[in-house]
Amino acid sequence: MSDDNQVYVAPSFQALYRDARGRWTLPAREVASRHELCEDLAQHLTTHCQNVHVEIGAETDEVLERCQHGLLTPESGVSEAEATWVVTRLAELLNWPHPGLASGRD
Repeated sequence: MSDDNQVYVAPSFQALYRDARGRWTLPAREVASRHELCEDLAQHLTTHCQNVHVEIGAETDEVLERCQHGLLTPESGVSEAEATWVVTRLAELLNWPHPGLASGRD
């Protein structure tokens, strides 16, 4: 993102919207807006997913898989790549294991 843009966009999210040469595939402002939406979605889902895990007893990977499945519907408003990012970010926020996260985390 440019220096005049005060919005932080995670490098992992930026990668969704950069081509092989590192050029934006969408305007930077739109990328920032999409990032804000996806970050808010991940933050919002943490409580719900934690409750499903504890109250229903679903395994963490199953909860994340259910979220991924739900986010892949057209009604979710996110792309497939964004859905994967949201679920990976959700796992990070919950400190749950996920293939998208580096192994050996504490």
